[in-house]
Amino acid sequence: MKKMTKNETGKLGEDSVCTYLENLGYRIIFRNYRIKGGEIDIIAQNDEYTAFVEVKSRKPDSLVSGFEAVGKRKQGLIIKTACDFCCKNPDILQPRFDVAEVIVENGRVLSIDYIFNAYDTTGYNFIF
Repeated sequence: MKKMTKNETGKLGEDSVCTYLENLGYRIIFRNYRIKGGEIDIIAQNDEYTAFVEVKSRKPDSLVSGFEAVGKRKQGLIIKTACDFCCKNPDILQPRFDVAEVIVENGRVLSIDYIFNAYDTTGYNFIF
């Protein structure tokens, strides 16, 4: 079996989280939203929230968990990018910042751990 590249593993993780969210009743409204200095993997909506989702795909034996990899700096970049998105799409719902960790091995998703409202904008100079 051919070893998956980092990009292929990341895409598999993101695809899996999109399916997970759709099964919970969310609509995927954007994938890989980019501005200079930031990117949001998935932007999804349900009837209440616009979720800005960071997806971290990992091997089962990774030293750093996907959740640990979304530190303060990364959170700040995501918040900045979400602020840009909200300015360009002023009719969005209550924003929420989620993190998904996807464990992938040999091209298969073993698990998805998902934290709703993983962090907020406290301490950042952005108002939604």
